Amino acid sequence: MADISVPGFSDKYKTKDYIEALMQKERIPLNREKDNLDKYKEQQAAWRSVNQKMTTLRANSKSLYSFENPFNNKLATSSDEDAITAEAGREASYESIKVDVIKEATADRFLSQELEKNSQVPKGKYTFEVGEKVISFNWKGGKVTDFITALNKRSANTIKASLIGTSGNKQALLIESLKTGNDSNLIFKDDALSYALKNKIVEKSKKDLVEFGNDTEYFENPQIEETIPENDQEGMPLFKKKPVSIAEATDESGEAKPEDNRTIIPPRKGFTVPVDPSFLENTNNRIDFSYLAKEVDDITEELNNNRTTRPDFTNPGSVTFSEVTVKNEPDDTILPPIPETELTPIADAADFYVHNTDGTETKIDTNGENSSTDSVTGEKTISIAVRDFPDMDSIVVRNRNTGAEISMTAYTVYDEKKKLDYSPVNPVSTAGDATIKYNGITINRPTNKIDDVIPHVTLNVKQPTERTATIDITPDKDSAKTALIDFVGSYNQVIAEMTILSDNKPEVVDELDYLSKEEKEEYYGKLGMFQGDFSLTNGKSSLRNIVNSNYNWGDEATITMLSQIGISSRASGGGGYNASQLRGYLEIDEKKLDASIENNLDEIKNIFGYDKDGDLIIDSGIAYSMDKQLSSWVQSGGILATKNSGIDQRIKSSEKTIQKLEEQLDGKEAKLKQKYGQMEGTLNSLNAQSNTLNSFTNQNKQ
Repeated sequence: MADISVPGFSDKYKTKDYIEALMQKERIPLNREKDNLDKYKEQQAAWRSVNQKMTTLRANSKSLYSFENPFNNKLATSSDEDAITAEAGREASYESIKVDVIKEATADRFLSQELEKNSQVPKGKYTFEVGEKVISFNWKGGKVTDFITALNKRSANTIKASLIGTSGNKQALLIESLKTGNDSNLIFKDDALSYALKNKIVEKSKKDLVEFGNDTEYFENPQIEETIPENDQEGMPLFKKKPVSIAEATDESGEAKPEDNRTIIPPRKGFTVPVDPSFLENTNNRIDFSYLAKEVDDITEELNNNRTTRPDFTNPGSVTFSEVTVKNEPDDTILPPIPETELTPIADAADFYVHNTDGTETKIDTNGENSSTDSVTGEKTISIAVRDFPDMDSIVVRNRNTGAEISMTAYTVYDEKKKLDYSPVNPVSTAGDATIKYNGITINRPTNKIDDVIPHVTLNVKQPTERTATIDITPDKDSAKTALIDFVGSYNQVIAEMTILSDNKPEVVDELDYLSKEEKEEYYGKLGMFQGDFSLTNGKSSLRNIVNSNYNWGDEATITMLSQIGISSRASGGGGYNASQLRGYLEIDEKKLDASIENNLDEIKNIFGYDKDGDLIIDSGIAYSMDKQLSSWVQSGGILATKNSGIDQRIKSSEKTIQKLEEQLDGKEAKLKQKYGQMEGTLNSLNAQSNTLNSFTNQNKQ
């Protein structure tokens, strides 16, 4: 059977090879144009690299003569960095400053009493003030951790709250102001004040309070109760002031703290303390006190044992002499009747009464709305409004407990309508100004950053100094040296880039030791890319002239050239010039540069930029001239922008040509495929006819 050939799907006659051979010749213009496009893009990338390096050199040059040039930078060093540091402005004078720090500025930082781990903050309106800043928000109630998050979210840079672990599951709430100074007190208002008082963050300031009931000399026995209350028992001892006493409190050092002295009331004891009538004249006054019960040995058993052995004072007795009889006066000791049944212990029964001028007593509610209980210690605080007791003449205390001792504070009187001051109970620190002494003058400032005492110098106060601190204002020589090194480095990179693009010698790449292997390969591809471009040759020559020229900035000038400060093409020395030096790369003699910066910093500044014509504007110098020269290259419409613009046009033109040639080649190839397909069809038809004739002939021969 003859081979089957389908035009377009087989290549029996090698038509694909013929078409490809014809198309390769046709693609020569297209390939040539693609090579041109790649070359244009490489040239564009090369000019962009030149632009980048020149821009860097220009920026480094500007920094050497602009207002912010490093030669005017100042350093401020302190002899006591832990206590005080300083920052010197560019216009600060070179000097040594003597400063004593008396104290640093502080902020209010208050700690609460110990709180349970899952402590709750009640619902309410919480308002805090720091200076003129007010933070106020409505709190729905919830965990203290959520309250802290809500407060911190609303009071950035003003107040900060956090929890401090104390012991076990206990923690304390720390609320701190972020503003220092005497006028930046942290003030609690609305429900924030109530919460702060309840949790012992703050308390009423002593200067707003009048105390009484802190001296047993003025104590009296309570009157005998005509009716025994329900929480008491008939037969219990009568209440007497002895041995009620004042327990003297001391601090950690053993020093007495009279303001913390508490009255100790043993079981079944009590006293009456008079109330000054002047306290009742102001109906806005309140009387507050706090008390705490402490378990002691119960006296009930002892009382029961003494029921039948106590003395009998009913018959006072008499004496007779010579028919004269003298009878004893009856004893005035009043004993309660002997109870018919044994006494039982009494607990949780500390009673407080207001005694009125008519002899009546009114019991004070210790569990009502005018009372509060410390969640940790259990201490209760009671507040009495004098307007509720206009006939008050004294306050009576009866400790009805048989197994508990009562410890209570003195009574405090204050006007609830006045703007009371509050003081912290557990202050970590309190708001205060910084105090320093400068030139014998004591200076107070609300912050630790003080910038208005020494011209162009900012003092940063940290803590008191043990001895006078010395702050030296000196030139920032390191920043000047760094800026000069950056200038030399960026200059050499520009010279290297221009040399590689204009010279076709491999050694101009080989001598650049700082290049990586990959960077060297990239530069080898750029060698001589713009050979014959006079703008590169002339530009490199102009830059070399700038760094090698003499800049006589004044009659007193002794340094007028870079080579005098250790920067030149032959700074490293040697017997003769090498190829690298001939190409204009700068070198640095570091020792010579360090010595020049140490001794001639102002003159170095002048050779980089100075006012030549006296109009107070920099118009000459190495950095100034370099900036002006480079601006003609990198500015909008400059040399590089023009070159890139021309390349952009060639790239666009080349891309259009490539597109047009590709369309032409696609049409040419389609026509060739059609023509050769038709030819294959004709040949296949002729081949089929030939096979048919051959078969017919072979059959007739048989």
